[in-house]
Amino acid sequence: MTDTGHRPSATPSVTTYRRRPRKALRAAVAAAVALAVVAGGAYAADLGPFDSGPDAPDPAALTQARAFLADWAGGRLPEAGARTTKPGEAQQVLRNFTAGLDISKPALSAAAAKAKLAENGTVTVPFTAKMPVKGLGTWTYTSQLPLREQNGRWRVDWRLSVVHPHLSGSEKFRLERDDTEGPGAVDRDGKALSADTHPSLAPVLSEVAVASGAGPHGAIHLVDRTSGDVRKTEVTFGKKPSRPTDEAVRTTIDPTWQAAAEKALADETDGKDAALVALRVDNGEILAVANSPAGFNRAVSGTYAPGSTWKIVTTSALLLKDDVAPDDTVDCPKYLTVGKEFHNVETSEHRGASFLEDFTESCNTAFISLRGKLGDREMGDVAGKYFGVGQEWHTGVPSFDGSVPEPRDETEKAASMIGQGRVLANPLIMASVTATAASGTFRQPTLVRGSKDTTTTTDLPKNVVGDLRTMMRATVTDGTADLLSDLPGDIGAKTGTAEVADGTPNNGWLVARRGNVAIACVVEKGVTGGRSAGPVVRSVLASVPDDGTPSTS
Repeated sequence: MTDTGHRPSATPSVTTYRRRPRKALRAAVAAAVALAVVAGGAYAADLGPFDSGPDAPDPAALTQARAFLADWAGGRLPEAGARTTKPGEAQQVLRNFTAGLDISKPALSAAAAKAKLAENGTVTVPFTAKMPVKGLGTWTYTSQLPLREQNGRWRVDWRLSVVHPHLSGSEKFRLERDDTEGPGAVDRDGKALSADTHPSLAPVLSEVAVASGAGPHGAIHLVDRTSGDVRKTEVTFGKKPSRPTDEAVRTTIDPTWQAAAEKALADETDGKDAALVALRVDNGEILAVANSPAGFNRAVSGTYAPGSTWKIVTTSALLLKDDVAPDDTVDCPKYLTVGKEFHNVETSEHRGASFLEDFTESCNTAFISLRGKLGDREMGDVAGKYFGVGQEWHTGVPSFDGSVPEPRDETEKAASMIGQGRVLANPLIMASVTATAASGTFRQPTLVRGSKDTTTTTDLPKNVVGDLRTMMRATVTDGTADLLSDLPGDIGAKTGTAEVADGTPNNGWLVARRGNVAIACVVEKGVTGGRSAGPVVRSVLASVPDDGTPSTS
């Protein structure tokens, strides 16, 4: 239990009480949460458009509100305090609040478009706060910033309710923890899984424990400053166990695949952030989830542009309509302008290429030239109907299940054809897409046995599956994934290069299918898929049996 007053005092202090602590699990959970916040970013502000009439807030006030939230989120508390009418008090309250409640890095979003100007000239800016409480979860609430002019400058009119609307001179917050460790998790063979043996599983095992109710629990209470009596419970963390507390959580992890995945990430990524998922094609069971570094489960919860690996879905959409066939000629020029200039990796070109060659060489301009054959919503519809992308998946741990929004203009539609724009996925999604392309049937990925499946999908036609398998095989034998060509087995693959931002190296992708296993890997700042994610996938496939079917089902 952590008690903090969130207001100035001569010697601010925090007192912590815990029941039945379990250091190993608590450390793993805390690391996962902390690194997840770092990976996801600490601050976002949606200033949006606002009226410019006589009753509109002064833009300078909105700028100051945004700057205050940015300083608070970034831990620059002296700077945040200096933007208020009471700098010293504000700085100390903000420090006590975050430290006393074990909050790592806040994410603060200003709704400046809803800012209001009062008759007395003050401005009120609403904001949303997402406060990651270490090892427990995120506390989300809304509050508002009052601003007024002081000595010719806009400042936050400081009061305790700026931090939280319920914080006051008579009431404060208290964090209580119950860090109860459950019986742990086992692999598909019933053997105990440990982050000591498989370091990359640390965030996964923490999520499994929390999802099953065996992990840490806690709550933030609003209490009376004098008596300590609880006035209200603001938020609770954890949930009721879904199984007997002495029963281990049975996962689908295969230790051979997991070890191979972790070794490949350690040996082949040059220290870059990377993630990999391998799963069974016939039932969706996840055999390996590997993350480097291990703190954030980016393989399952990450949000990435999938780049050219998404061309598997784009190709499916085109084949479903008979709009193109593998042997059709679809020219591949160096550049194509659709609102902006698109080009191929290393500005390559393949004049007079067939659509099959466009796929195997990952030609962006050829795919973009076919955008008129698909309706604006068609890509998202195909992704959801046949591949389950965007539906709610129940894997046994929290997951991001993909997003394919309708493009807002022709430029964004062009980008979505090649897995850019606002199309988002992660290795879990792309491994599943690869498995569906190989078998024709979407099977929801699962990590914990007994996870329910609420998705509704339709099988791909056999002719579409046949074409996809042929094109992915040709990508290995004659295309951008030829580094896999000397491995045994009928391997099919697709490489991907995803732009991130100007001046930032591209992310590299590779997805592959061999036997009964589909695998997907992303390497952040990997530049190209074949050169970065390719060696990782090759290492994994070279370390496991050719058929890819585990001994225990």
